[in-house]
Amino acid sequence: MPYPEKFTGFQVNGPETWLEFNKNEFDPKPFGDYDVDVKIECCGVCGSDVHTISGGWGEQKFPLAVGHEIVGKAIRVGPKVTLIKEGQRVGVGAQSYSCLDCRQCKNDNETYCKHQLDTYGAVWPDTGIVSQGGYSSHVRTHEHWVFPIPDALPSTSAAPMLCAGLTVYSPLVRNGTGPGKKVGIVGLGGIGHFGILFAKALGAEVWAISRTHAKEADAKKMGADGFLATADKGWNEPHAMTFDLIVSTASSFEGFDLDAYLSLLDVHGKWISVGLPEGEGIKVRSQTFLSNGCFFGSSHLGSRRETLEMLQLAADKGIKPWVEEAPISDKKLAEILSRLHKNDVRYRFCLTNYAEQFGA
Repeated sequence: MPYPEKFTGFQVNGPETWLEFNKNEFDPKPFGDYDVDVKIECCGVCGSDVHTISGGWGEQKFPLAVGHEIVGKAIRVGPKVTLIKEGQRVGVGAQSYSCLDCRQCKNDNETYCKHQLDTYGAVWPDTGIVSQGGYSSHVRTHEHWVFPIPDALPSTSAAPMLCAGLTVYSPLVRNGTGPGKKVGIVGLGGIGHFGILFAKALGAEVWAISRTHAKEADAKKMGADGFLATADKGWNEPHAMTFDLIVSTASSFEGFDLDAYLSLLDVHGKWISVGLPEGEGIKVRSQTFLSNGCFFGSSHLGSRRETLEMLQLAADKGIKPWVEEAPISDKKLAEILSRLHKNDVRYRFCLTNYAEQFGA
């Protein structure tokens, strides 16, 4: 079979028609010495995909194929590639480039590199080519952002870890999650459910925090030690100043009482926000922090080192995310993206059957 000069993907033309997926050919960026081409086997569906194509996160570069939780086979490696071998099963997440030379990159903080590029929707320097994501036949990525998948992990379990999993794993490990720590996970969606799974695997006491009790049984099945529903009167009071860390994956700030959440933290406890709701956000007052001196911060994805550690932890501990599989097609994409927009998923979608659309 001749090697494809063009890749094929399901693209959206703009936010006005964000549920209309068109199967198009597109040009990948020129192949570089450190690049790896991956023939995609499956791809997770992320809330970021909806925010991007629906216009919720502002202007984007269309036509665009989204998707950044990719697993497939490395079918071509550049002459200077040392991290990946041709034929390996590999993954690609939400980031596909950083300079690897700045202070951040040299300190395992390459996801904070000012030159970082996203797997989809970014413009490759000196080419004008817009990066296209995993709703496609192939992806071309710098080797640093291509990750071997442990044999023990099924592809459809590994794929959602490459964005949703890493987004919560990084702040958990960077902020000391482990035995003897009490950790709260706000929001039980795609990212939040990984928060429970990973925090428990790391040895912490884990509490799920949600608006109602609707997902309490699910949280307990995932390993949560406790559950708080913010709709309950005085929900926070019995746990005031007892949490070491709270990671918020909240997708909405409607009716969000930040002071009540922060009151849960022990002295100098940390609140780390990884959810990115649309809109203006919430107001933060200095007075909020006075009673416990808590810290308020955020986190962006995670490093290569953290990604590899996360995948190995999942393999070693037998972590099984809650994934609903769906064969990729224009109609199926419209259906599941619409469902995700309505939060009708428990707790992550993963696209499969790529060979049926793009060939074996």
